[in-house]
Amino acid sequence: MIKKVSATILSIAIAFSAGMFIQHQTEVYAQSQKVYELRTYTTAAGRLPALLNRFGGGEIDLFIKHGMTSVGYWVPDDAELSQNTMVYMVAHENRDAAAASWSAFGADPVWHTMRDKSREDGAIVTDVVNQFLDPTSFSPAQ
Repeated sequence: MIKKVSATILSIAIAFSAGMFIQHQTEVYAQSQKVYELRTYTTAAGRLPALLNRFGGGEIDLFIKHGMTSVGYWVPDDAELSQNTMVYMVAHENRDAAAASWSAFGADPVWHTMRDKSREDGAIVTDVVNQFLDPTSFSPAQ
């Protein structure tokens, strides 16, 4: 009986240690792997067309210039949200690359001109929700 209990405790300890090792490896991997960024923009009433025009009129080109990979751009299918919401996803090599890309984008004088011109008729974006997403091991997006 003691051997059986000792073997069970040993098995649990080995499984726990293996789990800790795997969890640590996953965390390290998640910090250094490609990361996806999901952004949801809410616009002021009637200003969604201005946002879509800005994105379609060169903002995406600036993303590419500064190292971001476009995954997709959407307007929700929901009737109410389709009036004031745009959702998009970009990919980065890792979180450090994302920070560098956004910093370079934000400092780009072409972006400042584009943003200022798009705001001539008033503010566009009222809220931004941003999420960084790490693909699962079974995700087609790696």
